Amino acid sequence: MSLTLVWLRHDLRLADNPLFHFDPSPDQLMCVYVLDRAWLSPLPGLSEPRIGPARLRFLWESLIALRGELLKRGSDLLVRVGDPVKVVAELAAGHDVTQLRLRRDAGSDETRDVQTLVDRLGARVDVWQTDGGLLFGEASLPMPLSALPASFSAFRRKAERGWVVPTACQAPVTLPPWPRAAPRGLPPLSKICTGAARWVPDPRGGFHFAGGEASGLSRLDHYLWESGAVAGYKQSRNGLLGPDFSTRLSPWLAHGCLSARQVRDAVRAWEAQHVTGELSDWVIFELLWRDYFHWAARQEGRALFGRRELPTPSESFSAWCEGRTGVPFIDAAMCELKTTGWLSNRARQNVASFLLHELDGDWRLGAAWFEHCLIDYDVASNWGNWRHVAGVGRDTRIRRFNVLKQAELYDPLGAYVAHWRPELAESPPGRLQHQTDVGPRRGVKEDW
Repeated sequence: MSLTLVWLRHDLRLADNPLFHFDPSPDQLMCVYVLDRAWLSPLPGLSEPRIGPARLRFLWESLIALRGELLKRGSDLLVRVGDPVKVVAELAAGHDVTQLRLRRDAGSDETRDVQTLVDRLGARVDVWQTDGGLLFGEASLPMPLSALPASFSAFRRKAERGWVVPTACQAPVTLPPWPRAAPRGLPPLSKICTGAARWVPDPRGGFHFAGGEASGLSRLDHYLWESGAVAGYKQSRNGLLGPDFSTRLSPWLAHGCLSARQVRDAVRAWEAQHVTGELSDWVIFELLWRDYFHWAARQEGRALFGRRELPTPSESFSAWCEGRTGVPFIDAAMCELKTTGWLSNRARQNVASFLLHELDGDWRLGAAWFEHCLIDYDVASNWGNWRHVAGVGRDTRIRRFNVLKQAELYDPLGAYVAHWRPELAESPPGRLQHQTDVGPRRGVKEDW
């Protein structure tokens, strides 16, 4: 009797997920997610765990929602905490798994784990890997991965010239049954992390991110059809306050509750009934940036994270994390990040520039702090963006923002500062001088 094990990592959905399209269908199916115990420990030099309470809470909600959808289709889900390679290898050996299916992820740790697992399983298990969640799979890239351009602009030109993106696939109606002798279910979040189980976002965020495929589709439907906010996305994406200036789809994309193709198809369907043009098309432009960072990370491997270990955090870095730099615009943004797990694209670029160029901070520490805080943490986008702002990535131009000018442009009345740090609303702007602003232009990264 054939038994397939689907190892889920950043693909927590059923629709447009090639892992659940079988040919031929196995007799039995196990779906497994393993929370890497290393995520519950801090990166060297930091005191906070790699996965913070906001992201862990969203992840658990997504897993619970996915289990519900699997049960409806005759299957189930097993969630474990531990060493992913060890857990999956033991399950494969203990239940005579004939095929292992998983998505290729961008992080070097994930790539290393897969290779270790393949070596451990040997020839007795067929290991099938796929590219899921993106606009392009490796087979449909407009160039070989080894020839990925050094700049996004060059990648975009090649991609748009041969723009063939497959439509998203529907979710399966039924799935093979769960093996009778196999364990199933997931532990309560309170046993993993009490802080995450009790965590609630600051209500000033004005938006609730609920994990799961259905919640992601609901948000997409609201943004396109209920609010119609997509029509003004190009202008509104630099906003700071309110629920609909941004798509806010990034957490569902990061966890694989939505795929990029699902979003693209939905935007195209909206355009078919409305005026089309560059305004709504900018959403797809940002999805292409996300693809580019994924493939760049796949190409760069361990180099994505820098060539040295994390340095010892300085007092200025701690002040930046805690939102006590003395610059109200920055401190308001860092307060929002820490208390909601999310931050607008415009604010992310400003706080990153401030840490790097005003506090002389290390970009890797900034990336590590974002990894801890963000609900929408994605290894390729997060570390790629920090390299991009620091000018140490594929594009070595320095991106230094005049934070005072940015505050005047995007928070002219001080509403954002007053919202998050009212005690600072009347404070002097700070000590910044002689900075060069980098304004938005097409071809320069605009979405974190």
